[in-house]
Amino acid sequence: MRTTLLFYLGVFLICLALLGFGLYLEHVKGLEPCPLCVFQRIAFIAIGLIALIAAFHGPGSIMHVLYSMLLAIAALAGAGIAGRQVWLQHLPADQVPECGPGLDYMLEAFPLTDALKMVFSGSGECAEVHWRFIGLSIAEWSLVWFILFFIAAVLAIRYVRD
Repeated sequence: MRTTLLFYLGVFLICLALLGFGLYLEHVKGLEPCPLCVFQRIAFIAIGLIALIAAFHGPGSIMHVLYSMLLAIAALAGAGIAGRQVWLQHLPADQVPECGPGLDYMLEAFPLTDALKMVFSGSGECAEVHWRFIGLSIAEWSLVWFILFFIAAVLAIRYVRD
C-alpha cells in the first residue's frame, strides 16, 4: 500500500506544481493561455484528481490497474492536445491559421461540439511561442510531461505493488 500511495501522491504533487507554474506564468508574467493551453490544464487537473482519489482510496490490485489506466488515458488525451499545439507552433508562418475568437466567446456563442471543433483545429494564437526553457516551449514541456505520466501509468500497472 505504501508504494502505490507514494506513486499516486507523487503524480498529484507534480500536477499541482505544473498547474501552479502555469498560473504563475499567467498571473505574474502576464502570459495569457490560448484555448489549447486551457485544455492542457484540464488534462493536468484530470490526471491530478485521478491520482489524488487513488491515493485516498488506497486501491487493491484491480482498482490500482483501473486508476493507472485512467491516468494513462488522461495523459494520452493531454499529449494529443499538446501535440496539436506543438505541430501548430512548428508550421511555417504562411501556413499558420488565422487567430480565432477567444475560448469564452466560442463556448457562449456556439454549441459545445462546434466550439471544441474550433479549439482543436487551432488558431494563430496557439501557434505563438512567448516563453521557452532550455529551448522548449510551454506546449513542448507539456507534451514531455504527458508522455512521462503515460509511461509512469503503464509501468505502474506492472511494477508498483505493495
